[in-house]
Amino acid sequence: MKILLTGATGYIGKRLLPVLVEAGHEVTCCVRDLSRFEPPESLKQKISIIKLDLLDEASLSNIPKDIDGAYYLVHSMSASSDYKLLEQQSAVNFRNALAITNAQHVIYLSGIVNETNLSEHLSSRKNVEDELKRGPYQFTTLRAGIIIGSGSASFEIIRDLVEKLPVMITPKWLNTRCQPIAVSDVISFLSKSIFDQKTYNNNFDIGGPDILSYKQMLLGLARVRNLNRKIYIVPVMTPKLSSYWLYFVTSTSYKLAVSLVHSMKIEVVCRNADLNAIIGIKPKGYTEALENAFSKIESNEIISSWKDAYASSGMDINISDFIKIPTFGCFKDERKKTYQNHENSIQRIWSIGGKKGWYYGNWLWKARGFMDKLVGGVGLRRGRTSKDTLQAGDALDFWRVLYANKEEGRLLLFAEMKLPGEAWLEFKIVDEELIQTATFRPLGLWGRLYWYSVLPFHGFIFKGMLKKLTA
Repeated sequence: MKILLTGATGYIGKRLLPVLVEAGHEVTCCVRDLSRFEPPESLKQKISIIKLDLLDEASLSNIPKDIDGAYYLVHSMSASSDYKLLEQQSAVNFRNALAITNAQHVIYLSGIVNETNLSEHLSSRKNVEDELKRGPYQFTTLRAGIIIGSGSASFEIIRDLVEKLPVMITPKWLNTRCQPIAVSDVISFLSKSIFDQKTYNNNFDIGGPDILSYKQMLLGLARVRNLNRKIYIVPVMTPKLSSYWLYFVTSTSYKLAVSLVHSMKIEVVCRNADLNAIIGIKPKGYTEALENAFSKIESNEIISSWKDAYASSGMDINISDFIKIPTFGCFKDERKKTYQNHENSIQRIWSIGGKKGWYYGNWLWKARGFMDKLVGGVGLRRGRTSKDTLQAGDALDFWRVLYANKEEGRLLLFAEMKLPGEAWLEFKIVDEELIQTATFRPLGLWGRLYWYSVLPFHGFIFKGMLKKLTA
């Protein structure tokens, strides 16, 4: 069958795509930025890719008319302050576009919304569901709560809290109950529900067998990691203080932290497990889901991460808009050095950042990351998804990968820290040399003052880094 997959670059979409292909479906992947989508070589010959922006009605004409079904995996909690209206309009545009295709079935992945007092982002998800189900096709909503898997936002936040804080003074919403589900089970439910008539025109809550409070989830992860942790709940922490607490301790952005805090005050427990019997799935328990996630991390097999979404930085950019580095009105720091071994240099470049660090003056990189975090930036907390591979769209500390080609020997990064301007960092191998170039396009007087204030540190950091990369 021919399936349209929206959100193909997202956390769930990246994992669902190979499963659909393996099941024999012809998949059309929808992406807003073609430069960002780099599917595995094993899939390239079996899929098609179209450029699609759900807020741009003209781009919706790219949807093939002969599709049989579609997945709607598009949502955002932090990209914009008025995201609720944007999400609703996206759903309306998508519904109208599918109305003139052969689509028989549409599946939407939403959040559990079984309370009348919903948070803003869960209310938005419900509005999207209401809009989508008005289409002339069979419609199914799968509602999930906390998704546990390597790279998921929920898992990474819980992991950050447990691994960083031996003692936690926490807000009272840690007593809220939820029903976590393993990401592998989410993918199974999604892939097995398509074209199943028993799921038509219905909604289902999907979750694992364990109903736990957030406190129990934190302590459960501590047990899996053999860590002794103490958690004390206080009733005086406001939502704003809770958001700051999550923001400074974990890798989440502040906007995402605010959305999560408001959601975590609401219980998300499945109403029933009807879909388990319909599809024939027995979901994994919380402990097994955690163990699987850590197994993927330890073996460097993280397929997707929420940190690679633009929402992790609060920015909404198209890679193609920044991949050509400007020259007019820019400051540039270019350094060249002959490398000792081509393969060694490439490997070091592709392993830069994250736990590996930046090879030289790491304390200065950490200080810059801390300063960025103080003014609401991403800091260094995002790290990197894979230890030794990079592709366009990946988050890399406070950078975004714009271009990564090992054979060409070129890596181009765009800064997502708070800056009075725009910044690029490029590594490029030409002949027998590694050319390392930092480019900054200042915004007004403050931008120029910023460049000159950090210039002395560039001589120290960039010279040392280049020396390490070419050794």
